[in-house]
Formats: sequence, structure tokens, C-alpha cells
Amino acid sequence: MSRMFVRAVLLLLALAWLPASAQTRAWLDRAEISYGETVALNIATDQPVAEIDYTPLRAQFEIGGQSVRRSYALANGQARRTSVFSVGLRPRAPGLASVPALRVGNASTAPLRLVVLEPAVQSASADADVFVEASVDALQPYVQQAVGVTVRLNYAVPLLSGQLELEPPARASLQRVGEDITYERLLGGRRYSVVERRFLLIPERSGPLLLAGARLNGITGGGFSGPMFDDDRRPLSAAAPDTRLQVRPIPANAPQPWLPLRRLALRYLQAPTQAFAGQAAAIELELVADGATAAQVPALELGAVADAQVFADPPRVEEQFVDGRPRTTVRRRFSLVSATPGLLSVPGPRIRWWDAGSSVARIATLPPLQLRVAPGANSAGAEAPPARAGNEATVDAPEDAVPRPAVASPRPLDWRRALVWLLPLPLLLLMAIFAIRHRRARTAAGTSHPPQAPAAAPLPSLDAALRSGDFGDIRRALAAQAGLRVDDFDALLARLDDPAQVQALRRMQAARWGGGHLQDALQALREAFAGGAHWRPTKQGAPSLLPPLYPD
Repeated sequence: MSRMFVRAVLLLLALAWLPASAQTRAWLDRAEISYGETVALNIATDQPVAEIDYTPLRAQFEIGGQSVRRSYALANGQARRTSVFSVGLRPRAPGLASVPALRVGNASTAPLRLVVLEPAVQSASADADVFVEASVDALQPYVQQAVGVTVRLNYAVPLLSGQLELEPPARASLQRVGEDITYERLLGGRRYSVVERRFLLIPERSGPLLLAGARLNGITGGGFSGPMFDDDRRPLSAAAPDTRLQVRPIPANAPQPWLPLRRLALRYLQAPTQAFAGQAAAIELELVADGATAAQVPALELGAVADAQVFADPPRVEEQFVDGRPRTTVRRRFSLVSATPGLLSVPGPRIRWWDAGSSVARIATLPPLQLRVAPGANSAGAEAPPARAGNEATVDAPEDAVPRPAVASPRPLDWRRALVWLLPLPLLLLMAIFAIRHRRARTAAGTSHPPQAPAAAPLPSLDAALRSGDFGDIRRALAAQAGLRVDDFDALLARLDDPAQVQALRRMQAARWGGGHLQDALQALREAFAGGAHWRPTKQGAPSLLPPLYPD
């Protein structure tokens, strides 16, 4: 009887365990995705577990976006609890991926398979709803040369969400530069929205370098004006073709420190020709390095100056992204103080660099400055007052012949000079009292006149401002037409009724802050405002039928 009892208990336990294991299952929301996309793994179970260990998945997937939903139901008089765990999986490589079995309480899920496709490379044509372009400014760069990478996402369908990525290649560093630029373009009669993103690539070793194409993974659906429902949403992916670079080593005859550039320009912003002894003379330099970041540009210094002290201000650095590559501008001010009059020679800066476009070593330098230093008020070369003769009887010779500083002994008070300064005080007081009474009398009689404001500088017309290309004059001319303040840029954009003119102004503003090419932005601005500004109509209130409360 005891053996039969044990068998019955084991059978009941097995029957009780089977439904639990049968109620635990796992599934993927898609069986086929493109590389870079994320798939959702769902696990439903009635096991009393608080969380699931996803460690076995990390070998093939990146894990993120975990969530859990719990529900309770009453069936056949018994309460049943169900939990649905969801986690986002992103494959680490294209190909066939396997989702291993996971332990859930006393149960386990079945292994799953996932097909990961390479992103589709779409060419730039009007037949594609979305395509990605990538360009580099140098296909054969040198080691440690700054290479500009520009990625453009073109889409003609609405994107509900999306992720544009560019993976860093091996043996090189890749970092994003600046903010995204958005604009529109026409291709084959079809309008595309463009998102432009820029990167900085710096190779670390010579040899072949593979830059994988930038890829987009997003969701599209609905229309630009129609409703967007869940049924309309569908995944969308696109990729740019891969780019192969050949990195050249540092030449043996290259100057050190190694500085590969496209162009290096130096100039004087302030170059005086005359100075005074004991007084500071200002010299200002400018350096423009095409193809380098601020961290790569060397310090901007003057040459050694004899018979003068040199005081350098901190440099002012400006980084831009022009023509698909970085450009750095450095401006620095120096103050020279010469103690003696005469001719002072100031050597100009001298920077050695490597021309990456021509593969030639070059030297950037400026001619020396010749300053004529004139005697100053407190300089040593100024004429001293004649000394008194020692045999003059009217002057007592001091005991100590060494002259003392003026602050060492206080000067005696000269009452005659004090009286000269004190005598005009009563007269000045009477004049002030008379002026105050005269002003009060004019105010009471109503004859006071408001002070005249200084004449404002004439505002240029919009056509003249567009021809000159000064963005400040263009904004002032538009603000004058709109009746707004010059510094209220948002209000100015709100008053314009032409989206092309608004986009042109935003593009010019971004270019001034290093977000694009100034000449292209200026040309687009001129084309947008060729026919004048288009303003939104303003609402005017109906004339009042009542007389004014305070008539003139």
C-alpha cells in the first residue's frame, strides 16, 4: 500500500506540473529583420516569477527596453495569473541568429531563430522612398589627418521614428560634429526631406580602412496630412554603400610636430608701425587651418622680440565644418611694451605644416613688423629738467645728495594754490542755483522742449542688404518692414508667410554659427527674397464709434 501511495502522489505532482510548463511560451514579433533593427521577444507564463534572467542572450544581442504586464482571470472557480515579459533585442551581426532557451521558474522556453538581413542600399533616385548618402572629403588621407564625413538621410515618406547610425571603423576614431541640418531637395520632380549629419574621422594606422555605410532603421506609416493608425505603421530601413579608404603613413621628410592640412593661412589683423616707450602696442594675428580641429592646431605665437616685453591674451578659437571637413580659426592679441625709444623689429609667426593635397612640406610665416618707438611721457629717453648749479647762493644744498622718491616725503601745503581753487566755488554755486530756478520756470510755463534723440543711422533697403550680403543689415531691413525689434528673430520668422523665406533665414543663421556654407546660404537667401518679403496679414480692429477719452 505504501508503494502504491507513493506512485499516486508522484502522478498527481506530474499532472500538476504539466499545465504549468505548457503555459510558458516565447515568441518574436518578427521572424526577419534588417541589421540594425530591434525585435521584441515576448514571454508569457503563469509561473510566479518576478523577473527573467536574460544573460544567455547577450552573446548575440544587445538588450534594452524591458517591460512586464500582469493580468488576473477567474476560470472554473480558480484564479489564474499570467505575466507577459517583453524585451528588445538588437542583433550584433547580420546572418542567422538564435534565441536560446530561457529558464522561467520551473519551466523553460523553446529556442527561436531570427533572420537578420543586410540593410538595403538604395541609390539616389526618385523611385526610392528613402535613401542614405555618405561622403568623405579624402579617400587617401594620412595617419592622424582629420577626415570629414557627411551623412545625408533623404526621405519622401513620413517617418514616425528613426535612428540614423554610423559605426566607427577599426583602427580609427569617429565622433559626431555639430548639430543636424534639415532642408528639402527636389530629385526627379519628387520632394525629399533631408537630414544632414557630420562626423570627424581620424585614422590611427596606415593601410586599408573600411568605413561601413550609414544606416537608417525607422518606422513609417500614414500620410503627411492623413491619420496614422497602428495598422499603417511598418518598419523601414536603408543604408549607404561602404566606403574604402587607403590611409598613407607619415612621410619621412614631414615636419614635426606632424600637422597634415589642406591649407594654412596667417595674417595680421592689427599691425602698428609706431609705438611709444613705456606704453603698450597691440598686435593681433589670425590663423585659419583648413582640415584640422582646434586640438590639432598649434599655438599661435610671435617670434622672440629683443628689448621689449610681450604679453599674450588667451586665444579665441572658432571651429566650423566647411566643404565637408573641419576648419579652425584662431585669433590672438599681443601687447608689446618697449622701454627705450628707437626701431623695434617684431618677428612674425612661423609654422611648419604638411600639405595633404599636394604631399609637400610647407612653412606658413608673416613678414616682421618694424615699429618706430618714440619717447614716452615716462620713458627713460625723455629729457630731464636741468640740474641746479651747486654754487647758487639762493638755494640751500641738501645734506643727502641722493634724490628721494616723491612719496617718501609729503609736499608742504601751498595755500596760494588752494585759494586759487576755492575762490571760484561761490560763483559756481550761484550759477547752479540760477540754472535750477530757470529750469523750474520753463517747466511751469510749459516751454520746456524734450531732448532731441540722436539721428539714427539710415536703414538699408532689403535689396541693398541682399546685394551687400551683410546678414545683420538683412535682418534690420526685414525687422523694419515688419515693425519689429532687430533682435526678435523668432517674431520675424513668425511674421513671414513664405516657408521658403523662413527656411532661408534659418539656414543663414545656422551657417553663421558654423552649421553650413555661408555663400550657399546667402545665395539661397537672395533667391528666396528676390521678389520681396511675403508677410502674414495683420488683423486690424474696427474703428470705434465712441469719441476718445483723452482727445489730443
